Amino acid sequence: MPTSTNYDESLVPVYELPDPLTDISGAAVSTAADWRDRRRGEVLRLFEDHVYGHMPGPWEGPSCQRLDENEDALDGRAVRRQTRVRFGDGNAAPAINLLLYLPCGATKPVPTFLGLNFYGNHSIHGDPGIHLSTSWMRNDREHNTTGHRASEASRATAASRWPVADILARGYGLATIYCGDLDPDFDDGYYNGVHPLFYADGQSQPEAHQWGSIGAWAWGLSRGLDILQQDPGVDASRVCVMGHSRLGKTALWAGACDERFALVISNNSGCGGAALARRRYGETVETINKAFPHWFCDNYHAYDGCEDELPVDQHQLIALAAPRPVYVTSAIDDRWADPKGEFLGALHASPVYELLGEGGLCDTQMPPVDKPLTGVRIGYHMRSGGHDVTAYDWDRWMDFADLHLQL
Repeated sequence: MPTSTNYDESLVPVYELPDPLTDISGAAVSTAADWRDRRRGEVLRLFEDHVYGHMPGPWEGPSCQRLDENEDALDGRAVRRQTRVRFGDGNAAPAINLLLYLPCGATKPVPTFLGLNFYGNHSIHGDPGIHLSTSWMRNDREHNTTGHRASEASRATAASRWPVADILARGYGLATIYCGDLDPDFDDGYYNGVHPLFYADGQSQPEAHQWGSIGAWAWGLSRGLDILQQDPGVDASRVCVMGHSRLGKTALWAGACDERFALVISNNSGCGGAALARRRYGETVETINKAFPHWFCDNYHAYDGCEDELPVDQHQLIALAAPRPVYVTSAIDDRWADPKGEFLGALHASPVYELLGEGGLCDTQMPPVDKPLTGVRIGYHMRSGGHDVTAYDWDRWMDFADLHLQL
């Protein structure tokens, strides 16, 4: 973490945000049709060109293999399904493994949460039936990964972030994919993930306006939704995309690009996620690009230290979810992710929701710790504690989903 990191609110510079309801010609966006037919696509293209990069469409003809189906998993509380989707020919071609839990005894297709995980599907629960990932992953003592591989000791090491039993008890399904199946989270020149599938002849890495790792992970979330659309136990019209930290940035981008997602949740996503870049509080565009040069498209590096020159800011990313519900989560001790900037990102997305006839945030003032703002199309809470996913977060997300996804 650089020593020049700003955590002093008095040092946040004066800034002017791009207006989501003024197009690039300066014309006002005054009707829902203006937003849908003109402005939304314009904002999406600006994020594609300058921040996340352009993603390709679906891979033509992926091969699907059901690895496992257990109708009596987790001591009779769940149906477990594991599906492998391979993109390309041969066992060396990139593949994702999707783990799905559904509540036992459901009488109709259920709304489902879909999110990427950091350390393999096996890390979210101690269920011995979950296939152990063989993909590259970061060495981490807490997750018992060595030699960039998981072991049996890696099971359930992230279980506190995935309260599977509680999710099932509330009537929801849960699906997850390891992000490293799509692109390993290190600067490898985009050699080991899905990027090479889409290279033109003679191309060896993405062009400056093309996708980085966040784009690849978001693309993978859409491929996960493709799988869920084929599952009779899932109501594919009520799938919520969610993510934490860098995968919270990913969830917002996936929700912006793929309008099939019915609800979008971003947790502690910070710079490049829900937090306003122009505040330069905590992590900045420059620090994130230097630490993780592979996350965004190369064009984003042009804004290192000059956030005011960005043609967009993160409130517009949140607005791209409109009129679908979106929930932004901060943590009081996670100053690196700029909780106030995340709240303001949600607040300044509200005019788009209002234009579309929906309520944005229900308050213009940042709420006290552990006092959620819900009841309208944009939800927000700032939890006590630090950079993490907790049972409190999940309870609030499911409360919000109850309002918008449960029939």
